[in-house]
Amino acid sequence: MSNPGGASISSEQLKSRFIGTGHADMTKYEWATNQHRDTLSSHVGHYDLLSYFAVAQNDSIGRVRSQMLEKIIQPCGPPPQKDQEN
Repeated sequence: MSNPGGASISSEQLKSRFIGTGHADMTKYEWATNQHRDTLSSHVGHYDLLSYFAVAQNDSIGRVRSQMLEKIIQPCGPPPQKDQEN
């Protein structure tokens, strides 16, 4: 890959710049959470898509935006319990 200046970007630089690109130790929950957050933030950021959801749900645009912003906090529910092996 390269940036606008023409210099190539290593995968470590790309992963540090963009959280959603993932890494080898990323769990399924973390990956799904990143995907859901990206999708929800895109829906909130595009007014036409947000108004489409509002019409489909028969709610106001502000209420749908508020619901989506609340869902961004934990889009996939609480994180799973981690096994503590000592």
